[in-house]
Amino acid sequence: MKLKMTFSRSIGLLICTIMLVISSFVMSVSPASADSYTVKMGTDQGLLKFDPANITIKPGDTVKFVNNKLAPHNAVFDDKGVPTGDKALATKLTHTKLLYSPGESYEATFPADTPPGTYTYYCQPHRGAGMVGKITVAG
Repeated sequence: MKLKMTFSRSIGLLICTIMLVISSFVMSVSPASADSYTVKMGTDQGLLKFDPANITIKPGDTVKFVNNKLAPHNAVFDDKGVPTGDKALATKLTHTKLLYSPGESYEATFPADTPPGTYTYYCQPHRGAGMVGKITVAG
């Protein structure tokens, strides 16, 4: 009987030790961090373009739009430029307010559940001049 209790106690202690070791490994693993990308609104040469015009990101990443030279600029996503036609997501990513001063910026964070695909955006005052960009969200 004593041998049976000692064996049960040893097994219980072994299981607790294993669980403690496993949980310490799980707790020490850090989650993947989101990246941040910068898009200049207007090139260094003063052209009406986004620089870079095309970038590839992951869900959860942030894109910082910075007014570079010639103002005013903004970045507008419409539902036709969003892969799923999600008007709410297009509105969330859009910044309709015009930025006038060099260095002025705003950030658009793509939610962690953003569907993969290409998201097209444009500068409202300079769309006719071809100031359009694309952000590809990798799957």
